[in-house]
Amino acid sequence: MNGITIMIIDKQAFFRAGMRQALSQQSDLKILDCDPVQESLELIEANSPDVVLLDIDFPTLSGLELGRKIVRRHPNTRVVILSPNHNDEELFEVIKTGAVAYLNKNTTAEELVSTIQRACGGEYPINNSLIARPKVAEHVLRQFQDIVSMGKTMETITAPLTHREAQILNYIAGGNSNKQIARILEISEQTIKNHVSAILRKLNANDRAHAVALAMRNGWISVEGNP
Repeated sequence: MNGITIMIIDKQAFFRAGMRQALSQQSDLKILDCDPVQESLELIEANSPDVVLLDIDFPTLSGLELGRKIVRRHPNTRVVILSPNHNDEELFEVIKTGAVAYLNKNTTAEELVSTIQRACGGEYPINNSLIARPKVAEHVLRQFQDIVSMGKTMETITAPLTHREAQILNYIAGGNSNKQIARILEISEQTIKNHVSAILRKLNANDRAHAVALAMRNGWISVEGNP
């Protein structure tokens, strides 16, 4: 777990403090916390956390929408949704956000740390929750079948490039390096690298040049390469 940055987003300061205490026993963890009233997405942009522990914000469920935005805009950040009361309907909604895990807010420190480790290792612990709830698994399968029967391709349900990703791709098309783009946008070079990785993954591109060619072909960026 060396070098993992975790951001805790919860409206209850007492809960955030408890989570920090539970995770403080682990070495080499950088722990940040955030009240969702604050500009959560901007803080994520600035700090590039590896994992976000996000309150579902029952009963309004506004945490789901924030989680969806985090997944779309920061695909290298793994979102773990925390809920005070697990149920099948809620799990189904969490799955649709793209979160990697769904935990009870009363989970043990051991389970929380294990989930963080697995998420950073590229796993999706939420799959265990899905297997344990066959009705939800059936619901997910049925919705996917509905999408296919309506003639929608995978391209239509894949997350599109965000505004920032398109902006960075334009700078790449203009011949700028990651370091130059970071200086222009006044963000870290590591953040630029994270965005580039997301762009390549979303476009299924082999490299930066391939990504630029694909984006130009589809009209997502200008031929001149200006943002």
